[in-house]
Amino acid sequence: MATELEYVLDPEPSGGRASQGAAGTVGDPPPGAAASAPASRGAPHLPRTFIRPVSGWRLVNARELWRYRELLYFLTWRDVKVRYKQTLLGAAWAVLQPAMMMIVFTIFFGRMANVQTDDLPYPLFAFCGLLPWTFFAAAIANAGNSVVGSERIITKIYFPRLAIPFASVGASLVDFGVAFSMLFLLMAWYRIAPTWNLLLVPPLVALFTLAALGIGTLLAALNVAYRDFRYVIPFLVQLWMFATPTVYMQPVEGIRHQEPRASSGGKATARASTRRPEDGEPETQGAARDYIQHLLHVNPLTGLVAAFRAAVVGNPIPWRMLGWSTVGTILSFLIGCLYFRRVEDSFADII
Repeated sequence: MATELEYVLDPEPSGGRASQGAAGTVGDPPPGAAASAPASRGAPHLPRTFIRPVSGWRLVNARELWRYRELLYFLTWRDVKVRYKQTLLGAAWAVLQPAMMMIVFTIFFGRMANVQTDDLPYPLFAFCGLLPWTFFAAAIANAGNSVVGSERIITKIYFPRLAIPFASVGASLVDFGVAFSMLFLLMAWYRIAPTWNLLLVPPLVALFTLAALGIGTLLAALNVAYRDFRYVIPFLVQLWMFATPTVYMQPVEGIRHQEPRASSGGKATARASTRRPEDGEPETQGAARDYIQHLLHVNPLTGLVAAFRAAVVGNPIPWRMLGWSTVGTILSFLIGCLYFRRVEDSFADII
């Protein structure tokens, strides 16, 4: 069973405690060595190193990941090369995926449904939401299947298992950097100049990455124990996309803006007056709005997507929503890494 090892240096000299050394220590002289060869008085004493397994709930061992940084780099580069190996368009697929989704949603939401876009062209509005969402969806999908796909490596040698889902998220981050160039082309086409808010994009991308690392590592650990999650992950990604205001504005804001317009017309007012009080429709609609608002606050991507769109186009930043999303992102990262580190010792046995 592969397990993480902890190395502890003993500051005391090993000469006086050689006969009391426990099994598994490094630096103890062999039995009988002290009697056959007397120690010289001026010789330096080597510290003993105790090697013992680490158990229980553990956070990310940043120092160990840093020692294996070359492995993390090569795993990331491997995922990037495998993804575009023997393809005609290569890295252009990173741009085509959000671009084609933008075209589809522009036809149905922008043309037919007339979705409010806060005075922005709908293609740019949709692409600003689809670009970070595409990165997040691809990252959690690839990270969720990464540990199962690396069965041969896990069962042979020891290395920090977190490097596998982290490398999958890093490969998706490369795709995000390629697709980000399309955003500048759309801004130039619609003559929207960047503002100082664009400096918030790197911290927001870091928050998206942190959220993808947390959810991706959690799904990767669950996928090892329960293989049903390979079918749950695509379904979860689809539901999560429509639960996140990527191609539409927040439903609560849309309902609030539509209520005065609905009551301004004569027919609408007459219909509202003919409603019976016992029907309870206004109370039901208010409860539904509150329920949707609570769900949006629970979703950590709601504030991240809204802040990313506002930072790109120069609108005011929704700091309150961003604060709630930041808290949710940190919690998801901690929960995902804690659970992954808790069960990673059993990966080599059950994978």
